[in-house]
Amino acid sequence: MLHIKNNSQGGTTINFRICTLASGSKGNCVYIEGGGTRILVDAGLTMRETKLRLSLIDVRAEDIDAVIITHEHTDHIKGVGPLCRAHGIPVYITGQTYTAARDWIGKKVVVCEFEAGTGFDIKGIRIEPFDIPHDAANPVGFTFYAGAKKAGLATDLGYATTLVIERLKGCNALVLESNHDPRMLKDGPYPWHLKQRVSGKQGHLSNSDAGRLLEQLLHDGLSHVVLAHISQVNNMPELAHSASHETLRKNSCGHIKLYVAGQDAVCGMVEV
Repeated sequence: MLHIKNNSQGGTTINFRICTLASGSKGNCVYIEGGGTRILVDAGLTMRETKLRLSLIDVRAEDIDAVIITHEHTDHIKGVGPLCRAHGIPVYITGQTYTAARDWIGKKVVVCEFEAGTGFDIKGIRIEPFDIPHDAANPVGFTFYAGAKKAGLATDLGYATTLVIERLKGCNALVLESNHDPRMLKDGPYPWHLKQRVSGKQGHLSNSDAGRLLEQLLHDGLSHVVLAHISQVNNMPELAHSASHETLRKNSCGHIKLYVAGQDAVCGMVEV
């Protein structure tokens, strides 16, 4: 077990490349590159599928510097162990999440523990993890710094806390959850207890929640927003897009590019 050091990063000019390889209840994985450092946030696909999707953006699995984990639900970790063992990739994870995910991660994997609220560096990228409300052991979102650029990721959260909003302010690119349409969830096939979980304060953001969160994060430097974790049962991509697009329209933010990530295909590459 390695305990990572809290080091600082210089202020060189570095750009981000961000690509959502998969997002949804069947598997989540986001590729982030900055300053020559390549990171995966979560590895919820099989190793084979992860490598296939990486190949579509001309990245090899053996060139990944780290996998960092948001929480232990299987759609975020089921491919971690095989991928990291096969290619010697270290896993960055909180202690509580590692305890909950230990059986999935397995042995012969380098595990680096971090704490929410304490930043750390992976080569050219500075990472600041923060607590989010979700029904997991110790779920976190992240902001990433590469030189003067900042990117943020927050999915799988029941509501946008003050902490979440503060941590995501000032980002040049955002990956935000827009999980469900409330009416589709209400009228849909989920059992009542699952509907309550999804819509609860430790569940998932609705399209309207995502729009309200986005409105609080708008600023001149924000150029790209990716809507993620779209439910295939309780949502439609066009509904998710419409809610956040309306936020951008009414705030005269037509310069911001809006994407909707999916489960079955790689989303467009974001470069900031």
